Amino acid sequence: MTASATSVWNNCLAFIEDNIQPQAFKTWFEPIKPVRLTESALSIQVPSKFFYEWLEEHYVKLLKVALRKELGENAKLVYIIKMENRYGNKHPYTEKIPSANRSAVPSQELDVPVASKNPELKNPFVIPGIRNIKIESQLNPTYTFDSFLEGDSNRLARSAGMAVANKPGGTSFNPLLIFGAVGLGKTHLAHAIGVEIKDKHPERTVLYISAEKFTQQYIDSVKKNTRNDFIHFYQLIDVLIIDDVQFLSGKAGTQDVFFHIFNHLHQNGKQVILTSDKAPVDMQDIEQRLLSRFKWGLSAELQSPDYETRISILKNKMYRDGTEMPEEIIDYIAKNIKSNIRELEGALISLMAQSSFNKKDITLELAREVVDKFVKNTKREVSIDYIQKMVAEYFEMDVATLQSKTRKRHIVQARQLAMFFAKKYTKASLASIGSQIGKRDHATVLHACKTVDNLAETDKQFRKYIEDLNKKFV
Repeated sequence: MTASATSVWNNCLAFIEDNIQPQAFKTWFEPIKPVRLTESALSIQVPSKFFYEWLEEHYVKLLKVALRKELGENAKLVYIIKMENRYGNKHPYTEKIPSANRSAVPSQELDVPVASKNPELKNPFVIPGIRNIKIESQLNPTYTFDSFLEGDSNRLARSAGMAVANKPGGTSFNPLLIFGAVGLGKTHLAHAIGVEIKDKHPERTVLYISAEKFTQQYIDSVKKNTRNDFIHFYQLIDVLIIDDVQFLSGKAGTQDVFFHIFNHLHQNGKQVILTSDKAPVDMQDIEQRLLSRFKWGLSAELQSPDYETRISILKNKMYRDGTEMPEEIIDYIAKNIKSNIRELEGALISLMAQSSFNKKDITLELAREVVDKFVKNTKREVSIDYIQKMVAEYFEMDVATLQSKTRKRHIVQARQLAMFFAKKYTKASLASIGSQIGKRDHATVLHACKTVDNLAETDKQFRKYIEDLNKKFV
């Protein structure tokens, strides 16, 4: 019987393949397995109820023609749905039944005429019971490339984002991982790429979601026994944007399901865009197989904006808000708030609010008051340059010597301490720290940090170095 079912289904596939796009055929027909043939009824196994619903929604006419060519006008199609129960035990053919009866899981077969009515598409972004075939992108249209100003600190990431937007899934930047500290524009850039793709490629399905929300949706799907539906929904996406992917840390189940979704999208030429507060090499409690996939494409770092970029950001913000301010005040804010874009714009908003609410002119004196309070209430981030300068001064050498290739013991120790404090007091990646301290790689930085920890326990003099330098950074 199986051979007959296989033969009939293979003939159907040959007809179907000639009448649809190759990608659609690969996604929706290759996973189907013929099970048995009885008279004029062909039974096929599909991965989930969602899969069956999608076939009925989009390919019912094609299936009808293909099957009738093989089995005649009375042809029937029986769907056998492969599912998993809520405890993760896999059964070849299962149905949802009360938990008390889980020990005996019978098969579920849907004897569906080929001319079935349209079912409801399962979309985790809509309220249950409300029919909504369209997948909304969840993008913020105000986050565009026009409002994401280019500078030395973000040029690579922005340029890569533009390349992806022009040709999603068609560049070597897949996945594109954008990483950096808070407030540097990771989310803005991720949305900007999505918005640009929607503009240039309106036929593509783009979806933005935070890793936290993705995790919650996965948990809900497990509770409701709709895990396969969840996976197949995400496999429909052409451009998937996951924000704050480091949130998946330690969540083995979510990492596993994302691994399968990622593989499907990547293998089918779909674009994946990720953001993170750290580089892949610095991520903790993320499965190695997932980290290796994060490294397949391009990891682009966003760094703190330089002075010229900060000036441009402030002026752009004022232009968008329709406000003006003396050049000396813009200069003062740009010189005194260096950590990130969010704080820079926050200080500008605070200054304008103080002026408006208290009916004061925007003066340099008022700017000093606002910036002093703002900086005081914000945790000041120590820069890698400042750390190198302080360590070099402490050991009575210049920064160039500290960064040099020499293997003299006291210089090596100074360099290792600079790397140690850079890791402790900045949010820079190990790769970024190594690059800025003598163009070393991340492994050298990791070794330096371990060496400092070991010497702190065994060498009294070295421990004093750490204590003295620590006071300069707190």
